[in-house]
Amino acid sequence: MSTSFDTAVIDTALADLTEGERTWAATGLRRRRELLDELHALTARDAEAWVAAARTIKKLDIDSPLLGEEWMSGPMTMLAGAQALSESMAALEQGVSPLDGVALTSAPGGRVAVPALPHGIFDKLLLSGFSADVWLKPGVDAGTARRKAGLAQLEPTKTGGVGAVLGAGNIMSIAPLDTLYELYANNRVVALKLNPITDPLLPVFQAIFAPFIELGVVRILTGGAPEGGYLVNHPQVAHVHMTGGAPTHDAIVWGPGSDKTGAPVLDKPITSELGGVAPCIVVPGDWSAADLKFQAEHVATQRLHNGGYNCVAAQTVVLSADWALKEQFLVELRAAIDNAPARTAYYPGSDGRVSGALASYPDAARANGRLLVENLPAGDTPLLRTEYFSPVLGVVELPGLGGEFLSNAVDFANDELMGTLGANIIADPATITELGATLDTAIEKLRYGTVALNAWTGLAFLTPRASWGAYPGHTIDDIQSGIGVVHNAFLLDDVERTVVRGPFRPAPRAILGGEFTLSPKPPWFVSNKTGSSTGRKLTDFYGDGKLRRLPGIFFSALRG
Repeated sequence: MSTSFDTAVIDTALADLTEGERTWAATGLRRRRELLDELHALTARDAEAWVAAARTIKKLDIDSPLLGEEWMSGPMTMLAGAQALSESMAALEQGVSPLDGVALTSAPGGRVAVPALPHGIFDKLLLSGFSADVWLKPGVDAGTARRKAGLAQLEPTKTGGVGAVLGAGNIMSIAPLDTLYELYANNRVVALKLNPITDPLLPVFQAIFAPFIELGVVRILTGGAPEGGYLVNHPQVAHVHMTGGAPTHDAIVWGPGSDKTGAPVLDKPITSELGGVAPCIVVPGDWSAADLKFQAEHVATQRLHNGGYNCVAAQTVVLSADWALKEQFLVELRAAIDNAPARTAYYPGSDGRVSGALASYPDAARANGRLLVENLPAGDTPLLRTEYFSPVLGVVELPGLGGEFLSNAVDFANDELMGTLGANIIADPATITELGATLDTAIEKLRYGTVALNAWTGLAFLTPRASWGAYPGHTIDDIQSGIGVVHNAFLLDDVERTVVRGPFRPAPRAILGGEFTLSPKPPWFVSNKTGSSTGRKLTDFYGDGKLRRLPGIFFSALRG
């Protein structure tokens, strides 16, 4: 087979890793934990260089509040993930489960729920009012959960060969976090191939992974699709993990243009985190003008965070056609989208995807390169079947109020939308009380890997002990949002989903409405004016844990 690149670089890296696998098998739990601690320290040291490279990639001004996205979804998330994994390794090193001392709870359907957030006093302070629970699959009891927590680290000498990780090009912590998950959850040494978009981060990633590279268990590669194809099909690669879109997955597994009727061309297992058409279900209620404005900004954030280039970005807002405040909410939503900070469409093909959506929906409103498509039909229409991966948002109206509407919306999300990565629900406290068990049933029925109530599903990505991935059950010939999970720093087996909850209102309005939270407008909101300052201060704190940093974080967050 002829190639247009030098295959020797990949061949050499895989030969190194084949030898490195023996080294990894002989590396004890203590040293494995120490490697995480070293990576943590190096990430803290190089956090500013990380964000500077990300700013270059995304063409953000140095004083843009949107740089907060890069601090929080970049080095901050990496720091949190490394520390959480280190704590799990410390437990295993001591001969106990990573769930030792963790009070497991129950979830609907007799499931075991593992609290992932808050975990410790600082989570309670910094994310006051937010929570996340990992639901395990039905039939798994608490004893089994504790016994199996640790995954491949329960037998560290049994390694899983060389894993190829195809890195994402949108969120800069995805590739390094996926690398850690392969090393620790699956006990595989890793050949990480960066997405070409992220090549400016190569020096940073080489620096923070230096201890693993020196040990011979990580190699970082660059290149485009030809290099990626050569890597994943190499006989020395035992497993592939990728983050991206379903079309890319299918091209890798079945070959470009395949109808998936024959045998797959990829002759090894593959796991994946892919996107989809994520819903945001807005449950009707008696909202104030401030509620309408805040939640419109919340929905706009779910679509426009990172410019709209998120696998779990909300793409379909589901409203009640019978909600008395529907029109007022739409007025606020249009304003929130129009007023969000302008930014360059850095991700390749974005303008073309927006133009394609506009061709399908010529009456849609367009502002600052963003598209809002109202009055979508609830049946077969492109916006419900295509992940646009760009700032395109649709609105579907369904009949009903209360439990009837919620049931209709859940069925719509499950049956009409492509993908199962994440689903959002927004409901005010009075409506939550009124719905009672109906809301619990709705969350249980949603077939999504993350379900968020009054929070964006992206918070699960930022939460290291939460799982991240599609709802289980997909196959390579119907991949939807992928197979398997990542992050999951408790190293839990039998994961079904993560359920995130947050306050409906920010402080101090929330307290007046009966919700106990100290959290103001979240720093990840695209309308947050101090996002960059807060994100940097949070990253500094996750890097060194110095208590003197807390007042500055709170002051910056309150000004947002």
